[in-house]
Amino acid sequence: MVSRRRAWEREHREMEVSPRIKICGITRVEDGLIAAECGADAIGLVFYRKSRRYVTVKQAVEIVRVLPPFVSVVGLFVDASDELMQSVLGAVPLSLLQFHGNEPETECARWGVRYMKAFRVRSEIPVIDSVAPYKTACGYLLDSYKPGEAGGTGESFDWDLIPHELNKPLVLAGGLSPDNIAQAINRVRPYGVDVSSGVESQPGIKDHDKIKAFIKAAGR
Repeated sequence: MVSRRRAWEREHREMEVSPRIKICGITRVEDGLIAAECGADAIGLVFYRKSRRYVTVKQAVEIVRVLPPFVSVVGLFVDASDELMQSVLGAVPLSLLQFHGNEPETECARWGVRYMKAFRVRSEIPVIDSVAPYKTACGYLLDSYKPGEAGGTGESFDWDLIPHELNKPLVLAGGLSPDNIAQAINRVRPYGVDVSSGVESQPGIKDHDKIKAFIKAAGR
C-alpha cells in the first residue's frame, strides 16, 4: 500500500504546490509582520530559555496581536515544565505545539492542542524508529543534530537519511537558506519547510531581505 507521505508527494508534484513555510525564532513584532506580509504560513515562537531566540509570554502576546488572519502561530518547547506550558497556553493563542526535547508521546498529546514532534537526524538512529512512538503527532519535523543544541544550528543534514515510508506530513529544517531552499524542496519534496538562522542578521534578529528571498525561492 502506498504510504500517505508518498501519496502526498505524488499529488504535490502533479499540482506543483509549494510547501508551507514557517519562519521560526521570531522575537520582534516587525519580524513577525514582514514574515506574514511576504507569504509565510506560520511563525515560530521559542519558549526555551537557553535559546538565543527565546521570547517571554509578554513578547509573544505582543507579536501575535498584530498578525493578520490565516497566519498560524507555533510554540516551540524543549522539555518544558507544567508551569511554563500552562503559562504560555493561558495567554498565547497557539495554533500548534512543537516539541524539540525528549518529551514522550503522552506528554506531547496531553495539552489538548495539535502538535508536531521534532527529531534531530543522525545516521546511527533510523528516523523511522524515532518517529514510531508519536502516532498522535500531526507531523514530523526533521532537523540537524548537534550535541547540546535543540535546534537553530544553521547546519543541514544528509537528506538521504529521510525515509519514504513516513506516514505523516514532513517538515524539513536545518541549515535552510535562500541559497539552498529550492534544491531542498526539489530533493526532499517536504510538506513544509522551517527556517530560522538562515534568514537572520544575528540570532533572534531577522533580515527582512533574506526572508523575502527565502519565500520567493521556496516558490511563493
